[in-house]
Amino acid sequence: MKYLKINPSSLCGKIKIPPSKSMSHRAVICAGLSEEKSVIDDIIFSQDIIATCEAMKALGISIDIVEKNLQDYKKIYIEGRKKLKLINNSIDCKESGSTLRFLIPIALLTGDKITFKGSGKLVERPLNVYYEIFDKQGIEYSNHNGNLPLEVKGSLSHGEYKVKGNISSQFISGLLFTLPLLKGDSKIIITTELESKAYIDLTLQMLKTFNIEIENNNYEEFYIKGNQKYISKDYKVEGDFSQAAFWLVGGIIGEKISCCNLEMDSLQGDKVILDIIKKMGGNIKIKEDFVEVSKSQTKGIVIDASQCPDLVPILAVLGSVSDGTTKIINAERLRIKECDRLKAITNELKILGANIEELEDGLVIQGRKTLNGGVVDSWNDHRIAMALAVASIKCTESVIIKGSNAVSKSYPQFWNDFKKLGGNIHECCVGK
Repeated sequence: MKYLKINPSSLCGKIKIPPSKSMSHRAVICAGLSEEKSVIDDIIFSQDIIATCEAMKALGISIDIVEKNLQDYKKIYIEGRKKLKLINNSIDCKESGSTLRFLIPIALLTGDKITFKGSGKLVERPLNVYYEIFDKQGIEYSNHNGNLPLEVKGSLSHGEYKVKGNISSQFISGLLFTLPLLKGDSKIIITTELESKAYIDLTLQMLKTFNIEIENNNYEEFYIKGNQKYISKDYKVEGDFSQAAFWLVGGIIGEKISCCNLEMDSLQGDKVILDIIKKMGGNIKIKEDFVEVSKSQTKGIVIDASQCPDLVPILAVLGSVSDGTTKIINAERLRIKECDRLKAITNELKILGANIEELEDGLVIQGRKTLNGGVVDSWNDHRIAMALAVASIKCTESVIIKGSNAVSKSYPQFWNDFKKLGGNIHECCVGK
């Protein structure tokens, strides 16, 4: 089996942050639901974005690549349809939770029988929110002992939807994409405190960009008028703060890194990484169009991860080499991501020599000056792989990562960028 070996070295330089995966999903979907042609600029075809594009094609949407540059950024034309037309009744969402949960209600606009497939951890990730809606509305569905593949046939009805706020916001976004196209008005009632509000903000922002209006009543109720129309739009995807977080931490524990292609007025929840680094005492300069960080000794703090769960793996790395204690709380939902991220990051950082304890809904980390090194596993999770790569900066010995290709899920160019910033990596074989 091939592994990636990283010899410890400090990262330094300037990097263009890839486009937001969250915004890319949303732009592709909204453009596909519009009636004419849209141009979406700065798309990187990670495995998740490929899954969403292929899903939209299965619903009759035309997507063409019209430009490609040396950094693998693409411009695409999307020819939307007034009425979706099922071209392929089997949609493979690969390992993308966003694709699956966004597209299920959208696909019901066709009224046809459709099968949703997936791979990896996605096969068993919960869909109970939709099952409850299907039962209530008499929509036919079947699955494999609660897992994918899911076969569904029927049409959503306008009306009142009650959804818990402490489950994935992807379910709410899926309904927000779909309900404006129904004949009557609808309302989504959030029955518990809504977590990951920023992801709902991103959905509402993209919907507004494409002419869809939603009334947000303090994240407790969403009012959706029916018979709305998506209008095509040319849109450039902004940089991804969740990906920038790896390089920002890399600069704090390395030498100096400047991150370009970031919007300082972005609604992305993971922009909070800037505030977290400040609170931990990191050297950070925020300019109009880039963020610069430089080597500094950070201190442990308490981090509430309820609104920024994707930051937990890289924040665990930063906590592992900070002074004092870092405590990450309200992170229980990480157990149903691409892997159980709390268990994964705890296990692998322990192998590297970190003093880290796994709690039911978080982590407690006692910082050390350095880590050791060793053979670790990505758990087939892109964020675990990237976090472990950054951890290598503070190791005294090499770090060997099994499953390093997991980064293709969200950031296919990660290892090229790692090398560009001075990372010393090469493939190797371990065992038979």
